[in-house]
Amino acid sequence: MLFSFIIPVYNRPEEIEELLQSMTQFNFEAPFEVVIVEDGSSMPCEHIVEKYKNTLQISYYFKPNSGPGNSRNFGMQKAKGNYFIILDSDCILPKEYLTVVSQSLQNHYVDCFGGPDKALPTFSNIQKSINFSMTSFLTTGGIRGGSEKVDKFQPRSFNMGLSKNAFEISKGFGNIHPGEDPDLSIRLWELGLQTKLIKEAYVYHKRRIDWNKFYIQVNKFGKARPILNFWYPKYTKLTFWFPSFFLLGFILSLILIVFSLPILFYLYLAYFGMIFVSSLVQNKSVTIAVYSIIATAIQFYGYGIGYLKSFTNVFFLKKKPQEAHPELFFK
Repeated sequence: MLFSFIIPVYNRPEEIEELLQSMTQFNFEAPFEVVIVEDGSSMPCEHIVEKYKNTLQISYYFKPNSGPGNSRNFGMQKAKGNYFIILDSDCILPKEYLTVVSQSLQNHYVDCFGGPDKALPTFSNIQKSINFSMTSFLTTGGIRGGSEKVDKFQPRSFNMGLSKNAFEISKGFGNIHPGEDPDLSIRLWELGLQTKLIKEAYVYHKRRIDWNKFYIQVNKFGKARPILNFWYPKYTKLTFWFPSFFLLGFILSLILIVFSLPILFYLYLAYFGMIFVSSLVQNKSVTIAVYSIIATAIQFYGYGIGYLKSFTNVFFLKKKPQEAHPELFFK
């Protein structure tokens, strides 16, 4: 099995250097290739790629900006391998990453896998708090952090494997973003192919974002999910509503305080207290624990508002997804 790493890049030359440097430390003995797809960047990374041509089997392509999904498809079309590993450019890989993936696929082959993400000690406090919010069992059920308590795992494209066969018969990623990865997973299931989580195949995901960028990201996640539910109704789950229920419940708790009924508000305080303690135990930092409360609040609010808006537009107002939320679709 020849692995090909497919990495779209958009204005992130520093991040791609960290990723490529981590690949030079692999303890994997077999050959592998790296395909860098520059998605119309104004800050290209070709000079970074050149530095690694003597240590990695690497190729570089520049194309007009068309979004990450199309760039991944472009890279897979150019790749020589028969199993593609798709990464975000702001990831760093542990040295055993490819060995873990190879062994897992040899033991139980699937046409698509996903792995979780973690934070390095060198990450900023905000990065660590966002990582906690995105991976904790208390916030997302731990799916992004490596939980196996899911009936059908939907790999995320920051750390995702896809066989050449699966790419060819599915035609790869669609033009929705975010949401292109669960969309692809569902289409693979419909084609009779399997997906799985390899919880040991984690990456260090830097997420170079501030609070505002994090809000925009999770808000788009929320907008994308009702569209996926509209396209694939049999895969709809009640859990997709939880951030919106959480938000509406919090508003209700504030209203009930006016009527001297604070019990619901106290439950929210208890929940955020659990977030604080869990993050404190994990990160050994009061600052990160406080930031984790902020990250969790932003995550639930952003996703919840986005989900309610998209659900209203698509299911009540009967708008076409591309017309209701053109910001989610690349042309």
